[in-house]
Amino acid sequence: MATSRKLAILGTLMAGTMLFTACSGNSKGTGDIKDSSAEAGFQETGFPIVKNQLTLKFSGTKTALAPDYGTMTLVQQWEKDTNIHIDWQNLPETVFKEKKNLILASGDLPDAFFNSGLTDAEIGTYSANGTLIPLEGLIEKNAPNLSKLLAARPDIKAAITSSDGHIYSLPSIEELGLVQFPNEMAINTAWLDKLGIPMPKTVNELHDALLAFKTKDASGTGKTIPLSFMPSSWCGDIVDLIAALGGVPDNMDHRIVQDGKVIYTATQDGYKKAIQTLHQWYQEGLIDPESFSQDDKAYLAKGKAGTENLGSFVWWEIKEMVGADRAGDYKLLPVLEGVDGKRLASQSNNQEIARGAFAITRADKYPAATMRWADNLYDPIQSAQANWGPIGETLQKDPATGLLTQIPAPAGTSEGERRQKVAPGGPKANTAENFQKVVAPEPRAAERQKTVEENYKPFAANDGYPPVALSNEELQQISTIETDVATLVKQNTAKWIVSGGIDQEWDGYVSQLKNVGVDTMIDVYQQAYDRFKNNS
Repeated sequence: MATSRKLAILGTLMAGTMLFTACSGNSKGTGDIKDSSAEAGFQETGFPIVKNQLTLKFSGTKTALAPDYGTMTLVQQWEKDTNIHIDWQNLPETVFKEKKNLILASGDLPDAFFNSGLTDAEIGTYSANGTLIPLEGLIEKNAPNLSKLLAARPDIKAAITSSDGHIYSLPSIEELGLVQFPNEMAINTAWLDKLGIPMPKTVNELHDALLAFKTKDASGTGKTIPLSFMPSSWCGDIVDLIAALGGVPDNMDHRIVQDGKVIYTATQDGYKKAIQTLHQWYQEGLIDPESFSQDDKAYLAKGKAGTENLGSFVWWEIKEMVGADRAGDYKLLPVLEGVDGKRLASQSNNQEIARGAFAITRADKYPAATMRWADNLYDPIQSAQANWGPIGETLQKDPATGLLTQIPAPAGTSEGERRQKVAPGGPKANTAENFQKVVAPEPRAAERQKTVEENYKPFAANDGYPPVALSNEELQQISTIETDVATLVKQNTAKWIVSGGIDQEWDGYVSQLKNVGVDTMIDVYQQAYDRFKNNS
C-alpha cells in the first residue's frame, strides 16, 4: 500500500525545482514529493510567500450563509499578504456531500481541500490511493506555527495522525467546552405567557404546550408551527427529545458510549419507543412537515418569518434562529424529565480538535507554498480572525486586557449569522491557552459555557465517542457499512415519524441493519475505543 501511494504521488506531481521528503516515525516512509514552489519565487520565511503570484484551486464546504470566500475582507487580506490567489470552489455542505465523490474521482482535482468536508473514512481511502498526500514533512519544514503547536500539544498531534504514522489533514481547534451539547431546545415563552402555561419541565408538559400552540393558533396566523427541527444536523436535532421519550440518549451519529461500551442507538428499543410517540405528535400537527427536507438556510429563515409563527425549535443559539428582535420571546427548555422519570442530556461526538480542516492533493504542484499558506492561519491572531472575522470588522483589541474582543453585531443581525458571512474557518487553533492570552470568548460563548455547565453537564447521560484515529483497515472495513446504515436510519426514521408503520417494520429494519453490517461497525468502533483508552 505504501509503495502504491508513493508511485501515485510521484507519477502525478509535476517535476519541480524543490524537493521535500515527507518523514515520519513510520518505517514505511512516503518517498519524495516534488515541488515547483521555487519557480514562483518561494520564500521560506516572511511575506509574501511567493514573489510571483500563484493561483491555487481549493474545494470543500462552506456555511449556507457564506458568500464566495474571495469576497471576504479577511481572505482578500490573506491574498495581499501571501501573494497567493485562491480560486474558491467551496460549496454549501449539502451540495458538497453530493458532489465530493465526483470531485475526488475526477481528473480535475483541486490543489487542496479547505473545510474539507471529508470523513475519516474518505481521508483513509484517498490517502491510500495517493489522492491526498502526507503532510508531516511539509509541516516540519514549512509550518512553524503548526509545528510549535504540535510540539506543545502531543494530544493534538495524536488526534490528526493516522494509524500508518502519517498526517493527511490539518486540524481545526476551538477549546471552549461547548460542542458536546449543541442541540439546545428553545420554546416561545411569550406564547406560554399568553396561554397561561408554565415553562414545561417534563416531556408530557412540553407535548401539552405544543398542542395548545396548535389548537389555539398561538401565532394568530392559522400557520402556527409548534415544533421544527433538522434531523442529522450537528446542532438542530431532537436528540434530547428522543432521550426523554425513549430513555436512550442519542446524537447525530447514533453512536454513544455508556460505561465504556459503544452503543448504536437507532437499534435500541428506546429509540423505537421515541419514534412511535413522535409519529403521534406528527399526527396531531405538532411537528413541522418540512423538518425532514429543509436545509439550515430555510430553517433559519423560518425563525425570522414576517409574522412570528414558531413555537419551539432546536438550535445552537436562540438569537441566530429567530433574530435579535424576537430573542426575548424565547427561552431554553430545561433538560426535560422523561417518561421514565429521568432527565437525560445527550452528548454529541463533536470534537474540539477536529480533523479534516485542510488537505493537499496530488494535483498541487506547489505543496510547500500551500503549506506555508495554511500555516499562516495557525498564527494565533489569524486563527481568531479565521474563526470570527477580521480585526476592525468583528474583532477589536481591548486596551485593558490586550485581548481581542467582539464588536457587537449590527441591530437585526446575530453574531452567528455575521460570523458565517465574514469568517471562512478552515485550519486554525483557538486553544484554551489562546482564549486566555489572545482572544476572549465572544459574549454568547461565555453565556453558553455557563448554560452547558449548569443545564446540561449535570444530566449527561452518555459519553461522546473520543477523537479516535481508526486504522485504514478499520476505515475500509466500515466505510460502506456506515454509509448504508446512516441512509437506512435516516430514511426510515423520517418515514415512521411522518407516516407511521414502525411497529410492523421494526424487526425487518433491525435485520436489514444487521445484514449491512451494523454489528461489525460497532465492533470496530469498540475495539478502536478500547485501544484508545488503553493508550491514553
